[in-house]
Amino acid sequence: MQTDPDHFELLGVPATFALDRNALDAAWRDVQARVHPDRHASGTAQERRVAMQWASRANEAYRTLRSPLSRARYLCERAGVDLQVETNTAMSTGFLMQQMEWREALDDARASRNQDALDHLAAELAAERDTMARQVGDLLDVERDYATASARVREWMFIEKFSEEIDAVADALADSH
Repeated sequence: MQTDPDHFELLGVPATFALDRNALDAAWRDVQARVHPDRHASGTAQERRVAMQWASRANEAYRTLRSPLSRARYLCERAGVDLQVETNTAMSTGFLMQQMEWREALDDARASRNQDALDHLAAELAAERDTMARQVGDLLDVERDYATASARVREWMFIEKFSEEIDAVADALADSH
């Protein structure tokens, strides 16, 4: 029985965290040029339906692989590691302590309506996001330690969500001026 290609195979790019974004973009455009439904407009209903399905799969693959966090999640899941994002909230003690510090800093900045403090917190999280991407990349591409990578990916997901929270507070402050 033939199985459908995974996202990397579908786009013809290496199954690694460290993907060249330009190569990914070019690969997606190449696949779209071949399977786009407009190319099959004069085909049978079945041919048009299959083209639409392949184009949709190519778009899903591209969306997943172009985001470093989504790509990391996908690589873990592809290796058989369930991230259990809904049920597993276990994180290292150090990261939990860091979360508390960040939350306190956000609460203080919100209460004092301090945009500079929000900017500083956002910059700190951006730096942490960059560090996290490098660590996860090494765990996935070099060490092939998918279990540890999945734990770091869950932490990275927190950072992304918390960054959105900071942005929302900053937007609310800007709107109130």
